Amino acid sequence: MIESQSNYGLIAEFLSAEELLEASRHASEAGYRELDAYSPFPIEGLAEAIGFHRTILPVIVFFGGLLGTCTGFFLQYWPNVIGYPQNIGGKPWDSWPAFIPITFELTILFAAASATFGMLALNRLPCPYHPVFNVQTFSQATKDRFFLLIKSADPKFDPVQTRQFLAELNPREVSEVES
Repeated sequence: MIESQSNYGLIAEFLSAEELLEASRHASEAGYRELDAYSPFPIEGLAEAIGFHRTILPVIVFFGGLLGTCTGFFLQYWPNVIGYPQNIGGKPWDSWPAFIPITFELTILFAAASATFGMLALNRLPCPYHPVFNVQTFSQATKDRFFLLIKSADPKFDPVQTRQFLAELNPREVSEVES
């Protein structure tokens, strides 16, 4: 029988951005990999400290644009060359320079749509609920508090040792995050 985890992780609350950045670096150096940080504003160096990696979004956008290019060209090529060819004014049926504006527009449309939907999918949005919302003081994350979360999915996570590790980083408070 598989045991369900009711503990999402441990979260430490800090009073300044510098404290959060330093704590994130220490947690990463200690071997924790499933980290997340919450701040009311962007902090330079925080993404690298918690181990953000490159995303596959540019590849998704590229292939979306390529699909748009092929679609735009095919939607003009097939009716003019294969389906209903008409010789008007002696012009060639497959006059590709005439196809460029629509092909370009569909390339941009498909790339933008793939960027939007790819970003939403990779960020797992929309997400109307997250376990950190169960922490009483987390509402201050958008105002003046800084939080570092170590998820229980981390291979190094141990409830007692991780709580002691976070307490050594001098946070204002360490709380358990219930799923």
